[in-house]
Amino acid sequence: MALSVFDMFSIGVGPSSSHTVGPMRAALAFAEGLDRDGLLPRVHSIAVDLHGSLGATGRGHGTDRAVVLGLLGERPELLDPDAVGGHLEEVRRTGRLDVLRRHAVGFDLDADVRLLGGTPLPAHPNGMVFTARDAAGDVLAERTSYSVGGGFVKDHPLDASEPVAGAGEDLPWGFRTGAELLDRCRTTGLGVADLVRRNEESLRPAAEVDAGLLRIFDAMRACVDHGLVTDGVLPGGLGVRRRAPRLHAQLRAEEGSSGSDVLHAMDWVSLFALAVNEENAAGGRVVTAPTNGAAGIVPAVLHFYRRFVPGADDAGTVRFLLAAGGVGIVLKETGSISGAEVGCQGEVGSASAMAAAGLAEVLGGTPEQVENAAEIAVEHHLGLTCDPVGGLVQIPCIERNAVGATTAIHAARTAMRGDGHHVVSLDTAIATMRQTGAHMRSEYKETSLGGLALTVVGVNVPEC
Repeated sequence: MALSVFDMFSIGVGPSSSHTVGPMRAALAFAEGLDRDGLLPRVHSIAVDLHGSLGATGRGHGTDRAVVLGLLGERPELLDPDAVGGHLEEVRRTGRLDVLRRHAVGFDLDADVRLLGGTPLPAHPNGMVFTARDAAGDVLAERTSYSVGGGFVKDHPLDASEPVAGAGEDLPWGFRTGAELLDRCRTTGLGVADLVRRNEESLRPAAEVDAGLLRIFDAMRACVDHGLVTDGVLPGGLGVRRRAPRLHAQLRAEEGSSGSDVLHAMDWVSLFALAVNEENAAGGRVVTAPTNGAAGIVPAVLHFYRRFVPGADDAGTVRFLLAAGGVGIVLKETGSISGAEVGCQGEVGSASAMAAAGLAEVLGGTPEQVENAAEIAVEHHLGLTCDPVGGLVQIPCIERNAVGATTAIHAARTAMRGDGHHVVSLDTAIATMRQTGAHMRSEYKETSLGGLALTVVGVNVPEC
């Protein structure tokens, strides 16, 4: 199956694509498999074991809650965030879980979802095992799944060296690497966005491509808008207060008097990123771009384009997302977008590269300049650790998105000042990301056992 830009931008809920969205999808697939195989009526109990990074930060990232919601039949793209608390309270109060809303089994949220952070599965840090038993205690079905980043799920056996999907398969101008993308552009004479459009139009009508990407932008805009007006303290026990509403009020008050501040636009970019990631931290509706932990970067840079670039319009927005999504496919196929696998360089670094590519595209960049913009963004996030304090996607994640968004703009502008020729290719930077991630100690890869998560003490994360 070919990867699409719509795989890189999917609507879900916070706080994490790999720890919330992916496990919810995996749990739903397990429940649907029981139903499809005719086993559901015989199921007496279900247990879920969350291994490695999923177990280490499961409560802070909402993984324990996500698998329960998936077993209930909820889908991340359709889930009402305001209804989550009620669903979970019903399970806890009754001691019963209605699988797919049709078959009730006894269920204890504390005993039947086990957090096994100290025992990672061999194929990937984000592993989970679902087990269904009958009334006699015999195993009816067991399924091992891996959440490999961005909400993508693969089942055991998993060969980590294989791509998640074949980006080059069944597409007129398919590509997996940055070099292949540039080669296809040279062969066709097309820009990056136009080439990616050709591939997308082989999967769906042109009108659906435009409408679908504008729906993605509408979801991003709705997330920003909600974040700008929603005040309060984020859940989880850290006491992190939302900053976007106050910053928004300050910037609005300064409008008309900020002409002497040459970095005024950067404050707006930071605001847009903060608004999205505060929504994500609160479990709100966001667009994975390419992950939830880095969900604020592409929307922030896209809002920068819409607000500050003359002539910005819907057509440009579509081109932005096509180019960003095309680079995202390269990152997903040849690198990693999983913080548990390579650290935050794979999340914020990838998102920054996608945003830089999208901005370079709408600024009129050649394919070489678009690739250069993405490479600069990846290169200057190399080695970035993933160390969420308390297992929550708040510190340093929220501010990190603001920094990643401004880095993307600098990367795009730097690339546009050049002619596209550069020493380090995007593919080389991505390969270095994977090598760096492989050498990075597990404490610095979304386990909350190193970095800020270790040095910020006295943090208690409540159970769900």
